[in-house]
Formats: sequence, C-alpha cells, structure tokens
Amino acid sequence: MKLFGYWRSSTSYRLRCALELKGIAYEQDPVNLLEAAQRGEPFTSRNPFASVPMLEANGRDRAQSMAIIEWLDERYPDAPLLPADVEDRFTARELAYALATELHAPLNLPVLKYLKNELGHSQDEINTWYRHWLAKTLVPVEKRLEQLDTGDFLFDTPGLFEAVLIPQLYNARRFEYDLSDSPRMVRIEEACLALPAFERAHPSNQPDAA
Repeated sequence: MKLFGYWRSSTSYRLRCALELKGIAYEQDPVNLLEAAQRGEPFTSRNPFASVPMLEANGRDRAQSMAIIEWLDERYPDAPLLPADVEDRFTARELAYALATELHAPLNLPVLKYLKNELGHSQDEINTWYRHWLAKTLVPVEKRLEQLDTGDFLFDTPGLFEAVLIPQLYNARRFEYDLSDSPRMVRIEEACLALPAFERAHPSNQPDAA
C-alpha cells in the first residue's frame, strides 16, 4: 500500500491518521503541491482529480480522502473507525463530513493562491478569509460536541471524526484562529496528539516536511 500525499495537506493528514489508527502499514511517495506536481501528466494519468491524497492499494489508485477512509474501514474491519451503533455512526459522519465538505472547498491551496495571485489580496486579507470560513463550521461543531457532552473523544476511542478534526485544527492554528471558545475540540485534540498514532501522522514527522 502506497500513499501519495503532501506533508501539510489536511486531506493527506486525515488519511494518515486513519491508516495509523487502523494499524495498516503503508509506504509514502511525497507529491510536492508547491511545485504543482499533482498537475503533471505522470500523476494525472493515474489520478484525474489532480489531488492528494491518492492511495495505491489492492490493484488500483484511489482518490478522495473520505471515500478512501470509508473503504479502508470496510475492507479492513479491524480497529473500526466508526462505532457499531447506527446512530453513533451517523453522529460521527455528521461531524466529520461537516468539516470535510464545508471547509475544504473554500480553504484549499488553489483557492488561497487564486485570492493572492489573480485577485491581488494581501496575506492578511487571506488569513481573514480563512478564519471566517473556519468559524462558520467550527462554531456549530463545537456546539454539537457540547450537546453531546463529549469527553476526550467523540466516543470511547478516536475514529473517523478525530481523523478529520485534528488536521483541521492544525490548519486553524497555522492561520491564528482563536480556539479559546472551543474547549471540547481542544480537549479532543490534546487527547489525540498524546497518542502514538497521531504523533506518527503529524505533518512535522513526514519525510517531505519542510
């Protein structure tokens, strides 16, 4: 199994978290997004989405991080990322997909580059943009966690939600988003980052980390 990703890509990060939580061995083949390596013909011939991560597994190239994670959980059922109860599975998906679907589109690297290069926005303006969209989703996620009265994790052990949350909080801190009103997310983050699986998945521990 080989993971094609970028060390600071949140989608690559979430897939690393999932692989590590499930204890699945994988190799890494870094794709330099800053040099647009994902748009070159060698890569797009395998992944027409021209995006990371891509997982080479079981005889095919797999794109789209959330689809890959759910496939991993179905194909390798040990150490499941989703709880057994159907309502709990919905809760995990509700929160994970809120983060994955609402935040990735306005905050990914091509959008930030377009704001800067084509529209001429300053870095301060881009940071304001980033924090605005973070708040739109992180505030209700925190509210849902409060309603659920969560502890160190969403459920007993970290899973799909935590694999998606931790990379997003990493990005939030990069863009100086104020997490002081997000105590439940911060508590989950602290509990996750104390675990070896999340330590191994952390951007700073990747072979292509700058």
